[in-house]
Amino acid sequence: MANWLAKLRKGYGKKLRRIHTWNAWMVVILAITGLILVSGYWREALGGWRVWIKSAHVYVGLLLIAPVIYYLFLAAKHWKQLRGRPKQKANVLLVLGLLLGWFLSGIVLWQLRLFGPSWTNPALVIHDLLTWIGLPYIIYHSITRLKWIKEEPERRAIKIEEKPAKMGLEDERPLYTRRVFLKWSVTGVLAVVFGPPFLKWIGKDLWKTQTMEDLLASDANRMVPPPSPSPKSLPPIGGGSKGEFRVYTVTEIPAFDNATWSFTIDGLVNKEFHWNWEEFVKMQRTVQVSDFHCVTGWSVYQNTWEGLRLKDLLAMAGVRDEAKFVKFYSGDEVYTDCLSLRQANYDDMMVAVLHDGQPIPSDLGGPVRLIAPKMYGYKSVKWLNRIELIAEEHIGYWEQRGYDKDGWVSKKGATET
Repeated sequence: MANWLAKLRKGYGKKLRRIHTWNAWMVVILAITGLILVSGYWREALGGWRVWIKSAHVYVGLLLIAPVIYYLFLAAKHWKQLRGRPKQKANVLLVLGLLLGWFLSGIVLWQLRLFGPSWTNPALVIHDLLTWIGLPYIIYHSITRLKWIKEEPERRAIKIEEKPAKMGLEDERPLYTRRVFLKWSVTGVLAVVFGPPFLKWIGKDLWKTQTMEDLLASDANRMVPPPSPSPKSLPPIGGGSKGEFRVYTVTEIPAFDNATWSFTIDGLVNKEFHWNWEEFVKMQRTVQVSDFHCVTGWSVYQNTWEGLRLKDLLAMAGVRDEAKFVKFYSGDEVYTDCLSLRQANYDDMMVAVLHDGQPIPSDLGGPVRLIAPKMYGYKSVKWLNRIELIAEEHIGYWEQRGYDKDGWVSKKGATET
């Protein structure tokens, strides 16, 4: 073991420099992909390509542990060289803490069904917090280290023998390309992540808040009359939702009024239905309280939804024997999804028109959206305007791009069909 460690630590300075470079580029990739994933602009611009970006983010995050493990074999020698340098020791511990925090919280978010919302919600908060703390610090660290290398070489803790570039040998001085790394990494983050949203901001609006009050105030739908909440909805029997929705969409958020909105049930049914808004809001509704979980890790708890049970709508239409699945259409004319007939008949599957006693705003999928509480939010189709009974399973928008077709929040639910 001792001989193996000695061999591993041979050329220690170069290896530590190489580890630092690997780690730096991985952090750059993770920063760019991570910021793209939380950007509303890029979610809309990329559409289904967001799944591939997420996969790249996950796999690079998993690889991030490799240089950390490699470093741990060199840490003892490195620590000796940092004797009398408390600030540099603190920097090493901070960077390792950031990397470990990112890795562990990322694992929880990656395996969200295994851990469940009670783990993924704090993991997402930790992951985001480390990002907004860690990225500025890493940029600051890169800038200060660049200054040391250029102007204050005596501050370097690691000394690498400088060999002249002669007799065909390459110059092995420790001045590796921090300038290039810093320039392209910072430029890449700023240009890719903040450039397009800034242009959109200039052309459209300054800031889109996501509190429920602001979402209601900016509701683009103009439906008349508004749905009247039942006594169970206002005040909400769930006590009011806990948490904030994050507005995600793959298209421009559509807006509706009485002239442009309708609701249809057709396909393999005994009787087709087509309602306008005035007819739809007069239908008898029910109220339920449920949590809403997003596949990206966040949740909003204790939502009071008011609407029509999906199974009641299906019963009104009369499902023909050959129908096995239920297909849902979004008013954005892009997004679709599907449930088995058994899933569609669960008591808590709801076609909702009110949230906590208020109309569902356009940003959150109103005026009408599907609510599938035991499944992740991508199954709860926004801007719902058509339900079709079909014989063969339809593969929905996100399922075509790699998401689970059932989308259960828990592993227990995944065993159901």
